[in-house]
Amino acid sequence: PQNSFLVKRASSGGIQFSRDPLNLKNVHSRKYAGFVNDKAVGILPAEGDKGGVTLVTKKPKHSQKPASALSKTTFGGHKSTRKTYKGVVNTTVKFGYRSDLRVEAIARASALRQAQKPKKNAPEAKLRGAKALKASIVKD
Repeated sequence: PQNSFLVKRASSGGIQFSRDPLNLKNVHSRKYAGFVNDKAVGILPAEGDKGGVTLVTKKPKHSQKPASALSKTTFGGHKSTRKTYKGVVNTTVKFGYRSDLRVEAIARASALRQAQKPKKNAPEAKLRGAKALKASIVKD
C-alpha cells in the first residue's frame, strides 16, 4: 500500500519509513500510522524559540473531518521534563487513549527536549607526556 507519507530506501535494505506527523516512531507500520487509526498520537516540537513539545491527538468522533480532527496541547520549554512526560501520559494513557503508545510517546518527547538543549562546549585538550612536561618547565 502507498501513501504520501511513505519513504522507501532500497539502498538501505528496502527499509520503509513514514513522514506522518502522528507517527511516533516514523516507521511504516499500521500500529503507528496516524492517518489510519481513529485514535492517533503525535509529538512535535513546540512553535517558537522557547522550546517545549506539542502533543497532538486525533479525535475519534471527527475522524472523517480532517479540519477539526486534531487536538493540540503544548508543554512549554520552561516546564520540567518530568511534568511534560506526566502530561503526555495523563493525556494518552489515563483516559484510555492509546495506552500501547505510552513508551513511544515519552521517548519522542524526551528526544525532542534533549535536542532543544544548548550544546555544551568541548573541554580544552590537556597536554600529555613530553609536551606536558615541557609546558610545566616553561611555566616555572
